[in-house]
Amino acid sequence: MPESRFLILFNTIHDVLRAEKILTEHAVQLELIPVPRSLSSDCGMSIALNGDIETVIGYISGIPTAGIYSFHGQEYTPVLFGRPH
Repeated sequence: MPESRFLILFNTIHDVLRAEKILTEHAVQLELIPVPRSLSSDCGMSIALNGDIETVIGYISGIPTAGIYSFHGQEYTPVLFGRPH
């Protein structure tokens, strides 16, 4: 079974870059990609990654997110963890 793929949206490019730095320090493999047109965000970039999203969220808990989605192809499903976005 393939790993889950996730997309994390942020409100600002500053938040994207802070999250990228923290996740890279924790050896999380990620990719910066443009926010898909079907999703809204104040920032044009997002972070795509595979794996354990709850651990990733723990790493970036101090950075507000605009949304977290699991995705397959062009289908995006919001992921909720009971934490404000």
